[in-house]
Amino acid sequence: MNSSILQLLVLAGIAVFLILRLKSVLGTRDGFEKPPVPRGAPEAGSSREPQFEVIDGGPDRDIVDHVPAESPQAEALARMKEVEPSFSVTEFLSGAKGAYEMILMGYERGDIASLKPFVSEDVFESFESGIALREEQGLSIEAEFVGVRETSFVDAHFDEATSEGEVTVRFVGEMTSTVKNAEGEVVEGSPTEIKRQKDIWTFARAMGNDDPNWQLVATGE
Repeated sequence: MNSSILQLLVLAGIAVFLILRLKSVLGTRDGFEKPPVPRGAPEAGSSREPQFEVIDGGPDRDIVDHVPAESPQAEALARMKEVEPSFSVTEFLSGAKGAYEMILMGYERGDIASLKPFVSEDVFESFESGIALREEQGLSIEAEFVGVRETSFVDAHFDEATSEGEVTVRFVGEMTSTVKNAEGEVVEGSPTEIKRQKDIWTFARAMGNDDPNWQLVATGE
């Protein structure tokens, strides 16, 4: 037999051998085989939770944790953050809770002089009138603050022209309050009875201003 033909037969035999080995190792694909699972995706029946990538430009959790996404309130808060990037809704609500106790108890006890920087002129005058009326009637209040039971976000507005932001918060507080007449007799309340106080307050501030203090500009129930 010609040596060149013999070499071709040997090479052909080697090729057939290699093809058979590859099929035994890799297998073959038929029409009923499930499609390949994309990289990073869980297989069917797997209890593994899907992994989500954090996408830049996603919703601001500091906003959408308190108001619905794409709501007017969310848009107002986003504008406040654009003007003042350090502004935090969560931190604001925490500070508002402390301000609520300080201002409420200042009014109840008739000591509002120290509160003037934290309330608007209209609110200060309203508080002052209420305290004056109490004194004219010979009444005094002894109150103790127990705590804030609930703090919830109500509304937000942003004035593009003045860069003033307004945030409205609902508070549910608990306190004891005793009203006494000029003779020191209790005419209302009890020093041991805890009553629930519900208020809706609006705070305002010029965003981007060096003064970090918000002012109470409106009160309601």
